[in-house]
Amino acid sequence: MVSKESCRNEIRAAIRQLSDRCLYSAAKWAGEQLVGIEQDPSNFTPSNTRFQRGSSSIRRRFSTISTPQPSAGFSQPPATPLPQEEDEVIDGDLYLLAKSYFDCREYRRASHVLRDQMSNKSLFLRCYALYLAGEKRKEEEMIELEGPLGKSDAINRELVSLERELSALKRTGAIDSFGLYLYGVVLKEKGNETLARASLVESVNSYPWNWSAWSELQSLCTSIEILNSLNLNSHWMKEFFLGSAYQELRMHSESLAKYEYLQGIFSFSNYIQAQTAKAQYSLREFDQVEIMFEDLLRNDPYRVEDMDLYSNVLYAKEACAALSYLAHKVFLTDKYRPESCCIVGNYYSLKGQHEKAVMYFRRALKLNKKYLSAWTLMGHEYVEMKNTSAAVDAYRRAVDVNPCDYRAWYGLGQAYEMMGMPFYALHYFRKSIFFLPNDSRLWIAMAKCYQSEQLHMLEEAIKCYKRAVNCGDTEGIALNQLAKLHQKLGRNEEAAFYFEKDLERMDAEGLEGPNMFEALVFLATHLKTNKKFDEAEVYCTRLLDYSGPEKEKAKSLLRGIRMAQTDFPSMDMEHFPL
Repeated sequence: MVSKESCRNEIRAAIRQLSDRCLYSAAKWAGEQLVGIEQDPSNFTPSNTRFQRGSSSIRRRFSTISTPQPSAGFSQPPATPLPQEEDEVIDGDLYLLAKSYFDCREYRRASHVLRDQMSNKSLFLRCYALYLAGEKRKEEEMIELEGPLGKSDAINRELVSLERELSALKRTGAIDSFGLYLYGVVLKEKGNETLARASLVESVNSYPWNWSAWSELQSLCTSIEILNSLNLNSHWMKEFFLGSAYQELRMHSESLAKYEYLQGIFSFSNYIQAQTAKAQYSLREFDQVEIMFEDLLRNDPYRVEDMDLYSNVLYAKEACAALSYLAHKVFLTDKYRPESCCIVGNYYSLKGQHEKAVMYFRRALKLNKKYLSAWTLMGHEYVEMKNTSAAVDAYRRAVDVNPCDYRAWYGLGQAYEMMGMPFYALHYFRKSIFFLPNDSRLWIAMAKCYQSEQLHMLEEAIKCYKRAVNCGDTEGIALNQLAKLHQKLGRNEEAAFYFEKDLERMDAEGLEGPNMFEALVFLATHLKTNKKFDEAEVYCTRLLDYSGPEKEKAKSLLRGIRMAQTDFPSMDMEHFPL
């Protein structure tokens, strides 16, 4: 396994190189991993590190887990050599001027300054500045030509010329790993995903420390088959990539295993803690996720990234006070971040103020048109407001951003079900199940769709409810519906089986209510019909604990059992006071 000091040296050099090329997001990510490496105690001083307290919850969580042996995919080959920087004299002054323009968001000026410079670094910054100039103009056109829900046909008009130039450089071999990264981004924007993947793989294999390249590559891995087909060199950065890719492909156990292993070096990485929290959120371990995010905020109190996910947890737990505090905190930190607007929108949604929630989700989308959570959550709000047409538009935009997002497909199914269009709803529920086949809620939604008056496909509904039971339906909806459907179809033995299973579940969870009364009545009646009087009396005895009409129903059943027993004198009878 690679040593901590080796990782530290690699990342330090990479941060300088990435920052020098204005790849600030990748440099920020690398910097966070750099300080996430546990300090050597011999070099420890409280003044140069924040890890004296050792309070990371993820560190505590994994402290009892023995570090697994390195897998074949993680075995470290000879260290990838860091590329040597070109002579600073070449293009030096012009490059510094162009970088200054770039930092001031004057992208075309930066590109123009480097128009005659031919070093790899200058070529990259010139093309990158031109790409961002096109993106900036595209955003301006989207605002100027904005249609309903922000729809616009604006495109980056620099893509054609950039593709032409970068492809020519690649053919002649006059392109470095950063140029390959940009070429992959351009190809992806133009819809050529196969070539884009190949270019990005070549980029990360030659320079593995550029997290932006890994992120772009991950967005093109929409299936496990595509991911497994990538020919990636073995390097510790690959493990970060696989952890994130597995999470996007909803392979949460595999993702958690990667992050647990990376803890061996990056013991204090806030990024790993946030990613682990995301995986736990997908597994619906809300209590654990809340603890991890609380700890993350203690270590990094002005963090806004990933806090929208934390707000989803607080929303699901209906923790209004905590969500209010979080919304106030991020709003004071940076109110013009999409995450901040989304958190405030969640707060107003929890308060039942759906119009205000929509306003903040719209604000988030003005800041980032591709912010998936805002589109999906805005669709949910429109469903609450019974504005199904707007909900459908919002969900469709979410699908455009990420066609693999099961929540948007599920939302479309719900919206069409509300509009009384079960065939359309069924189509979208199937799409959501394709992307998340082990979620009982999706199977239940599809079963209810089959039960609708227009379809009335009860056998198909039964199959879906059975799948929901196998997927761990914690709410017990599927068992109850299976019992009722079999009862409706006259299959009393099957109905009794599922009523008994549902009764066992309710007893184990200490639940009561109409479902329990219904199960007790059916089982008592069914057993009486089958002349199993002793068992029937057990259920009738439990019914006597109810009051009102339920108790009268229990008494009536007991009378019927006693009368039936008199017709079978050979059977043992117990007399119940009525």
